[in-house]
Amino acid sequence: MKKILITGGAGFIGSNLCNKLVSDNFVYCLDNLYTSSIENISNLLNHPNFEFIQHDITEKIDLEVDEIYNLACPASPIHYQNESLNTLKSCVIGIYNILELAKKSNAKILQASTSEIYGDPLIHPQNESYWGNVNPLGDRSCYDEGKRCAETFMYEYYKNFNLKIRIARIFNTYGRNMQQNDGRVISNFIVQALKNEDITIYGTGNQTRSFCYIDDLTDGLIKLMNNPDDFIGPINLGNDSEYSILDIAKIILDKINTKSKIVFKELPNDDPKMRKPDITKAKLILNWEPKIDLNNGLDKTIEYFNSLLTMKV
Repeated sequence: MKKILITGGAGFIGSNLCNKLVSDNFVYCLDNLYTSSIENISNLLNHPNFEFIQHDITEKIDLEVDEIYNLACPASPIHYQNESLNTLKSCVIGIYNILELAKKSNAKILQASTSEIYGDPLIHPQNESYWGNVNPLGDRSCYDEGKRCAETFMYEYYKNFNLKIRIARIFNTYGRNMQQNDGRVISNFIVQALKNEDITIYGTGNQTRSFCYIDDLTDGLIKLMNNPDDFIGPINLGNDSEYSILDIAKIILDKINTKSKIVFKELPNDDPKMRKPDITKAKLILNWEPKIDLNNGLDKTIEYFNSLLTMKV
């Protein structure tokens, strides 16, 4: 039985990954619970193959493991901008500590990088050879540049120590275990509609995104970790169906019986105008592509948030 460490394991993606891996592996779930929730892993706390460790990766950790999925970093603009220095430390000091652990354990390590390393892109769709258009001194720089630096750290450990690395560039993802207040498009719109609040769109709503359901994303991460050719990446993981933000709001309004209306607010600085992954590499190398379309994924996510809000009433 493999021993797997998932940092950020009580977060949105991490908790779903824990649930997917725990049956056949021993899973260490490490999290400081800053933007995540113990509720996301409450069903696993008594599982014999599971151990929760409350810890911040900016501090060293000593474990013997076979694989590491590093997902420990605030991922929504609200959270990473509110704690910009801690976000940067998680990306840079955190990845150093986790890479040292991987080196000591001779463990494979997968870094959850992000489509944000492409910044406000000048090519569309974005492929892995594109170096990006990122403002190093902007509101989002702590996350964007932190993740770029983390990729460099990964590559240097690969070059210098022959460490077994994987780099996944994750595009917009949604589904169960998202936080209500994380500021992401789909969770925001669904929660606002369920509460009969105004649906807030920043800018004109013509900016585009591509949304991947969580089950597809975790399948892609596991395939990348276990690919037999030791392909290190980087590789885009996301859904290549593109929608405008305004279209997403209208689809959600059609699905939920609500009194909500769409209101427009000022677009934040450096907000990308287009976001769509080129997933050619994922299809060819991992034999992976998304299976759950936006319609079905939204139905599942609306059901999740509806039950969550009903429980809290």
